[in-house]
Amino acid sequence: MSGDQRGGIFFRLLVVMVLAILLAAVYLVRYPLLRLAGGWWEVEDRLERGDAILVLGDDNFAGERASRSAELFGAGWAPLVVASGRLLRSYAGVAELIGRDLEMRGVPATAILRYPHRAGNTREEAQALRELVTGRGWRRVLLVTSNYHTRRARYIFRKVFPPQVNVLIVSVRDADFDPDSWWESRQSRKLFLLETAGYFAAVWELWRSDAGAGASSATAPASESPAAK
Repeated sequence: MSGDQRGGIFFRLLVVMVLAILLAAVYLVRYPLLRLAGGWWEVEDRLERGDAILVLGDDNFAGERASRSAELFGAGWAPLVVASGRLLRSYAGVAELIGRDLEMRGVPATAILRYPHRAGNTREEAQALRELVTGRGWRRVLLVTSNYHTRRARYIFRKVFPPQVNVLIVSVRDADFDPDSWWESRQSRKLFLLETAGYFAAVWELWRSDAGAGASSATAPASESPAAK
């Protein structure tokens, strides 16, 4: 056997050994990595008193978003709770369900604003709520949503809402998603994958929207200056 052949065999063995060591290392630290991946989706801002509490639609079966919102209202963080939710029929929808959950948890009916809409995703919900928030002249809102949804919601709402509106994210523990063990549950794995896809889809859609707005502004004809008239 020539020296070149022996060197080639040695090099391939070395590559296999390195790959085996890397795979073993990843296997040993898989749980910390999975916890890090699950926890990355959860963000929360420091609480400040706001003009309203916005409860995002599609709460879970236990109504945990509504429960947390009722706690915030009871503690005096805002004088009004907005129950946001998509219409399921022309006469009823998720907003009505959340509103009822809030009343059952002690929020007076006079402090609940049911806000039904036809949004099919978080970006469309943010656009619908923007009309309400700007129309009311609110400057700070507390946005309540499930822990796994907080990072995407913060990104979208801060992009969609005008800069003068301060959006504070409130994270809610969700029985269907535990960041420390999400890989052990089929429902949690599904939420993790959907959230990952949803986040990157939102980034792409909002980037295209910004790019389109910038292009339209750049190609718009400039108004004539007084000197040119």
